[in-house]
Amino acid sequence: MVFDLDGTLITSGNDIAAAVNYTLGRLRLPVLSVDKIMGFVGDGVRELLVRSLGEAAGDHLGPAMTLFSAYYTEHLLDTTDLYPGIRDVLERFSGKKKAVVTNKRHDFAQKIVDKLGIAGCFDAVIGAEKTPYRKPDARIVTPLLSEYHARPGHTVVIGDGPADIRLAKGVGALSCAYLNGLTARETLLALQPDFTYEDSAELKSLFY
Repeated sequence: MVFDLDGTLITSGNDIAAAVNYTLGRLRLPVLSVDKIMGFVGDGVRELLVRSLGEAAGDHLGPAMTLFSAYYTEHLLDTTDLYPGIRDVLERFSGKKKAVVTNKRHDFAQKIVDKLGIAGCFDAVIGAEKTPYRKPDARIVTPLLSEYHARPGHTVVIGDGPADIRLAKGVGALSCAYLNGLTARETLLALQPDFTYEDSAELKSLFY
């Protein structure tokens, strides 16, 4: 079982948006709505900031990366928590090999799963910079399949972003889209995931 992090396991949207708007404010650029910023999430910090900066990215990307990283390191758990029911889901599948695979920077991801007390539920946590690859590149997952002797058809990628669905399709795994995460459901449904769910508790009956 391969889980995305932001918008799938954790409710991190407001903290991400706060860090982006702090960065924009420090650079004396217009702040953005939370919904606008959520549309930029999913492909890592650099792409998040490039999209948030817009035309200003050429001049401000370097300073923005520094400002964002420093602020988010200190504030990544201000409001972030597990989605309701996630602890029960992880307990339900305690006998399964499980990994977090995220485009979030690895040190951010590791700190969050550690602080929220779920690191021990996973056999691996893989964030950006842990490997040369990022979702939806299948090469981020194929070493896990080999290590755990898992067949792609018996593996599911669970996430709330297009990269998660594309990752699953690229590696030949099942795709399962969370429709109440950070990505608009219409965007996810257009990619035709194998499974969808509205509430984390549904995962306990979707898979066995």
